[in-house]
Amino acid sequence: MAVQKELFMAFFRVGMLGYGGGPASIPLIQKEAVETYKWMNDEEFSDILAIGNTLPGPIATKMAGYIGYRVAGVTGLINAIAASIVPTVVLMIALLVSLASFREYAWVQGMTQGVMPVVAVMLGVLTWGFITKAKGDLGWPAVFLLTAASVFLTELAGIHPAVVIAALIVFVLVKPVKKAGDTA
Repeated sequence: MAVQKELFMAFFRVGMLGYGGGPASIPLIQKEAVETYKWMNDEEFSDILAIGNTLPGPIATKMAGYIGYRVAGVTGLINAIAASIVPTVVLMIALLVSLASFREYAWVQGMTQGVMPVVAVMLGVLTWGFITKAKGDLGWPAVFLLTAASVFLTELAGIHPAVVIAALIVFVLVKPVKKAGDTA
């Protein structure tokens, strides 16, 4: 029962504080699942994030479902998903009703614009953590090459990010694994 309470509180906090949608929620989910409750490590979290990004639907809900299932089975899955969407539904109804009458005021527009830099910084910190982790696994040359190739493919070649993520997953699965004592 304590695990269910922890799951609910973790994803309820994410749902309450994840203003800005899925990208804003990812660092919060990482904080709860990896740092606060230690349900997984950073590598497992990044794997879940990569797989979740390739599937359709909201990332925060997919991650809540997977982590909930992993921690406490089917009831954990239901609990985590409910905890992550209930605050959003309630807040959305309350905010839409109240903000609709205030949307022309400058302070409301400023609030919305003020959140964007905060989300960008949160995503930047999470990205830097993944880059330093990848550096340890692949080395700087491979990290820079894969990052540059990803930017080129998504931004300049117009390839959908899910295709690039799937290709990177295949790369990780087929690359040779270094054994202890290997020098190269």
